[in-house]
Amino acid sequence: MEKDFWLERWKNEQIGFHENEANPFLAAYWHELHLQSDNKVFVPLCGKSVDMQWLRSQGHPVIGVELSEKAAQDFFKENGYSATVAKDNKFVCYKANDIEVKCGDFFELSKADLSSVKAVYDRASMVALPLEMRQRYVQHMAKILPSKTQILLITFDYPPAEMQGPPFALSPANVEALYRGCAEIRQLAETDVLQQNPRFKSKGLTRLHESVFLLTLN
Repeated sequence: MEKDFWLERWKNEQIGFHENEANPFLAAYWHELHLQSDNKVFVPLCGKSVDMQWLRSQGHPVIGVELSEKAAQDFFKENGYSATVAKDNKFVCYKANDIEVKCGDFFELSKADLSSVKAVYDRASMVALPLEMRQRYVQHMAKILPSKTQILLITFDYPPAEMQGPPFALSPANVEALYRGCAEIRQLAETDVLQQNPRFKSKGLTRLHESVFLLTLN
């Protein structure tokens, strides 16, 4: 997707993908990572996700990356934080309460930016990317994250002909093909969630499955 597409959606408050409560799959499966409470977690394409606040409530320092400064500003304001703001040549960084959001291009992140990360929470990042961008995304993740980093990945799968994303359909076979060779892959759950998502049903979807994966990078 073009950067301007997402910036325009945030500007116009077209953020139907935003959830007002912590994702239930995050709460249900986060323990599968067996992390220490002070382990740092990376949240790619984080928006103003309240999941970052949930992760912080578990003790984790959080680092997110997000194109839209408005999303970062809204996150800290809506959670009652007064964020410090710092700029470098790649990102505008907002930080408070050990949560940092780097505003800029995900593909500008380097190993140095994520050197202390132990885990990744990916609910809205992979599914936001069309097919032609996914391989580049996975390759960059594998390049910049430390060895053995764990990724809790949540995906949607539906008949692609029935709806144009985002969110884009991402099947278990797609996940296997993308991460094969650079990560160990475990599927933790697959749930039919069509009835709980009337906005997708109204678009004509006949099937909507949400899956949870635990990936461990080589």
